[in-house]
Amino acid sequence: MRIRQLPPLLVNRIAAGEVIERPAAAVKELVENAIDAGALFIDILIEEGGKSRFVVADDGCGMSRDELLLAVERHCTSKLEGEDLSRIATLGFRGEALPSIGAVSRLRIASRREGAAEAFEITLEAGEKGVPYPAAQSRGTRVEVRDLFFSTPARLKFLKSSKSERDFALDAVRRLALAHPEIAFRVSGEEGRVLLRLAAESERRPRLAALLGRDFAEGALPIEASREGFRLSGFAGLPSLSRRSPREQYLVVNGRPVRDRLLLGALRAAYQDVIPRERHPVAALFVDGPLDEIDVNVHPSKAEIRFRDAALVRGLIIGALKAALSGAGHRPSPALGEAAIAAFRPHPAASFAAEPRLFADPGETRSFAFAESVAGPLAAPAPIEPSLLGSARAQLHGTYILAETTNGIVLVDQHAAHERLLYERLKEALSLGGVTRQSLLLPEIVELERDEASALAARAAEFAEFGLVLEAFGAGAVIVREVPALLERFDVKGLVRDLAEEVADSGESTLLRDRLEHFCATLACHTSVRAGTRLSFAEMDALLRQMERTPNSGQCNHGRPTFIALDLADIERLFGRR
Repeated sequence: MRIRQLPPLLVNRIAAGEVIERPAAAVKELVENAIDAGALFIDILIEEGGKSRFVVADDGCGMSRDELLLAVERHCTSKLEGEDLSRIATLGFRGEALPSIGAVSRLRIASRREGAAEAFEITLEAGEKGVPYPAAQSRGTRVEVRDLFFSTPARLKFLKSSKSERDFALDAVRRLALAHPEIAFRVSGEEGRVLLRLAAESERRPRLAALLGRDFAEGALPIEASREGFRLSGFAGLPSLSRRSPREQYLVVNGRPVRDRLLLGALRAAYQDVIPRERHPVAALFVDGPLDEIDVNVHPSKAEIRFRDAALVRGLIIGALKAALSGAGHRPSPALGEAAIAAFRPHPAASFAAEPRLFADPGETRSFAFAESVAGPLAAPAPIEPSLLGSARAQLHGTYILAETTNGIVLVDQHAAHERLLYERLKEALSLGGVTRQSLLLPEIVELERDEASALAARAAEFAEFGLVLEAFGAGAVIVREVPALLERFDVKGLVRDLAEEVADSGESTLLRDRLEHFCATLACHTSVRAGTRLSFAEMDALLRQMERTPNSGQCNHGRPTFIALDLADIERLFGRR
């Protein structure tokens, strides 16, 4: 076989395979171009999920006739000053999007430069470029794409249904819209049906409410932190707002939406104590940092980036999120109270005549008179404590504590609450007393790559704090002499290899700490007070007071809420008093 140079058309089609994997990718590239052009309004049309036709129109700076000719050539761009790839400030810079799209579709671009007397239009069909000609077009650019992948029909087999492809495109637009609230967006489907309409905003919160819902905007925790030139801002959802998929995690770096493993891992690590492993937090986080500290030229789709100091950014995110979550540990999601109110239904008066019980627990029915003698609600109720959860008034079904506050009521899940209290107590003991270590009868030698072994040995002191004692053993191995006593019967070699992989990916490792904390969570779950256990009023009040002093007490170790608060005003509305 002989080496030969590929023809330009084939090169463009190969590039299209890298850049344009589905209609959503093409829509994303065109919207990015519009943002870079200074658009204040971007209008998008998507038909059949973008497989048959999509249009992106903007009111940006536009292009001249000569610029149109260059725009459809590979590696032609207006967004890169000089030849410095270390300081990229625009969303697009490769100069591949338009020629790549044109190589696998029927492409039509009309544009009018700001201040120009006329507009011009150019067409590409399967990579064949036409000649620009005058067109009717106001200031800005309109790009129409028809029959995507008609020249490479094999690619069509890999596309999903029109609805799925439309949802992918919508998600791409939503992420760009969140990153740029100053721009108005409209997305339409077949027959002009509006799928998304967003007004231009001067701040992020209204755009967050429009994209992530009022519950998130009202209940999210504001995030603000900085470290060594990097700034983190945005909003993080309360643990009770977790989702089954990570779809509602929005990460933006210097105005660029990304799906970066480092950032996603840091977000996950920050929430590991307060949501279960199968759930995902909702967050919109914005990282801004020096251009020369962030490499955006890593992947053709530009969804992945690389930080020069990954550990610094990871630590910034985890630290800021954990501080915010800890500070809001007693705060429930507003949606929980609203859901509880919605669950109440008026009961016919006759139903109470047939059911003369006030409180009941498994295997026991207490009359109103007996309940009154225990709780004394009609005689002299205990004073309400000037605190968040108030004073215990009753235990319902041996599982829930009903507390009265100065402005409403609180319903507490006693098992979930006690589980969190025990878990935090175990973690505190772990941090103060250190981790008990157990010597291995026969030390384990773990062979690794040379750089992995060196990285682990350099962090030997850190691992020793968590009970794992290891040291370098030659050039490409480490020897493990002691392990955490809490972790019985586990794969030492597997753990060390996992640690090495994590250090290689992010520059640091939390895996050992995670495993120890998981053990503490399991222990707390199995030793906490169970549902169905009767508690005295003194015990219930003691539990409430401990919740007020304990971080993250608003949710159990599995991410479920430990209490729901209802305002007196909401209760009055239920009875028609408001």
